[in-house]
Amino acid sequence: MCGIAGLINYTRRGDEESAATLRRMADALAHRGPDAAGIWLDERSRVGLCHRRLSIIDLSPTGAQPMHSATGRYSIVYNGEIYGFHELRNELEARGSRFRGQSDTEILLEAVEVYGLEGALRRCNGMFAFALYDSLTRKVSFARDRIGKKPLYIAVARDAIAFGSELKSIRTHPSFLSPELDRDALTLYMRHGYVPTPYSIYRDIFKLPHGSWLSVSIDEPPASSVAALAAVKSYWDAFDVAAQGDVRRIENADEALHLLDETLKRAVSERMVSEVPIGALLSSGVDSSLVSAIMQEVSTSRVKTYTVRFVEEQYNEADQASAIARYLNTDHTEITAEPDTALELIGDLPGVYDEPFADPSQIPSLLVSKLARRTVTVALSGDGGDEFFGGYKRYSQMTAFDRLSNRMPAVALQATRHAPHWALEMAASVGRSVVPASLQDEVTGNRLRRLAELLQIADQDARYLDFLSLWSQPSEIVCDGREPLTAMTSKRVPAGLGAVDRMMYRDMVAYLPDDILVKMDRASMAVGLEMRAPLLDYRFIELAWRAPRSLCFAEARGKPALRALLSRRLPEEFVSLPKRGFGVPINSWLRGPLRNWAADLLSPSRLSRGGVLHPKLITERWNEHLAGRRNWGPQLWAVLMFNAWDDRWTTPRPSVLLNEAV
Repeated sequence: MCGIAGLINYTRRGDEESAATLRRMADALAHRGPDAAGIWLDERSRVGLCHRRLSIIDLSPTGAQPMHSATGRYSIVYNGEIYGFHELRNELEARGSRFRGQSDTEILLEAVEVYGLEGALRRCNGMFAFALYDSLTRKVSFARDRIGKKPLYIAVARDAIAFGSELKSIRTHPSFLSPELDRDALTLYMRHGYVPTPYSIYRDIFKLPHGSWLSVSIDEPPASSVAALAAVKSYWDAFDVAAQGDVRRIENADEALHLLDETLKRAVSERMVSEVPIGALLSSGVDSSLVSAIMQEVSTSRVKTYTVRFVEEQYNEADQASAIARYLNTDHTEITAEPDTALELIGDLPGVYDEPFADPSQIPSLLVSKLARRTVTVALSGDGGDEFFGGYKRYSQMTAFDRLSNRMPAVALQATRHAPHWALEMAASVGRSVVPASLQDEVTGNRLRRLAELLQIADQDARYLDFLSLWSQPSEIVCDGREPLTAMTSKRVPAGLGAVDRMMYRDMVAYLPDDILVKMDRASMAVGLEMRAPLLDYRFIELAWRAPRSLCFAEARGKPALRALLSRRLPEEFVSLPKRGFGVPINSWLRGPLRNWAADLLSPSRLSRGGVLHPKLITERWNEHLAGRRNWGPQLWAVLMFNAWDDRWTTPRPSVLLNEAV
């Protein structure tokens, strides 16, 4: 696991200038690769590659990057891991290939030599992002893994292209020192809590979509970032996977469970290949428990596991995680996420996440990553189970909403939307017994009003989008902001998917890569920890879409297939634990230990600065939140994370200017 960056010069720059730029770009990613650094420039300083190394496989110099192919035609910087790479090596050796070392990078290069870029990508199972220079065609090609585990940003200017694992690296390039804020991307951020692919928070910088590749000439620059993005090609498409699920359906549930079990065991085993210490993140949830159980099952020694304890009982699952660890006989460690600890981390978040990011579970993710990094360099997580096996509570909620929308008269919904708060609270106190069980926790006065708003949206896709939205009308708070099309709003959804499958599909192509995987990549790599996710093995995902739908969603209890696999390894008391998620008590924290910090960032003068945000509605919600009339924590957190990011990356600070002058 590493950090990569580089440049293409379309105007002449001296060797020393280009080399200095590459060193700055690499230094900005030192946290991703603390073990070694390397830069390479072609003979005319037209192409430059740089790399920061976190040594996991082949710790010797033969694994160092930038790396060149045996023929000298290709040069690469690569971030990630190819799982089961020994099989690909054996295949290549059978064709006559010979290798200098043991790294998967060298195998990837040779696969490109033998099969071509797209052929190599189709043979590689892993998490990766890389840049590959072909000296014969004089093109640089960029590629990203199927699911989007590893990030890659590409910036386009008239005189240069810069790319990197993180935006902070690109911003050290002379052509991108002060990129322009993209207000459309900011508007999307205020809705989702993240900036969706392919956009970034800056104009002319985009994220390479997952499962795709792009080639650009080093002699003729793209006309624009939009033109470059239009040339992106796909080698694995989630649309096809979901569409083929019904065509190639596995009808027998036992057969499907057998295939899922065998594929997951293989995925876990392949992700345990490491020349450095390895562990697992363990909560009381089905996903991480299943991954940890299989790890211990295939391991010859005690697996190290890690969890976060919260002092707020409704968020705490450390006791159950400890009990699971004792049953599995893992070497277990936990850390407590107290409000003061969180406050200490908040100042780090804008630097860690690099662009505005508002999933509050970024805090425990960073905490548990720091904890694990004390004793291991690689950790396995349970990411991916919810999106493919109906694990999110919202799937059941939306199913119940659909039923309610057919029963509730329009006049009742309209009256509920506009009723006084006291009347709604009274109605909620007597109404919990008559709503579906999956909705009972939602029945408060505020949520009744919100429910009425949702039920008045007839289209299911639009209702799901609104349900997921932090700010339902984000253009109301972003000056001159509009919302371009995203994977979440695109009409490109396979025909014939049921309501729950449509939600899971949209989460697969949007929420998973742009929220869940961003959260864990930045949190783990901020401390030099490689995070691997067996449930996101593309073979396992393809099987999930082929499995009987009864294994992939059950309204009463989520993730039936994964629970069935876990029941083979743990007692029922652990299999039936309710889902808690990996959240934090953001509502109470903003009224308590984080109040002063938040008040400063949400003051009218701060909100008005730069003419980016409309303060009025934000201020109203902040006051309502403080008074306890409404819980606006997630919405306010999005604004707070943007302003904190803005302070870190946009507003000049004396300390930064002083350091630059020195």
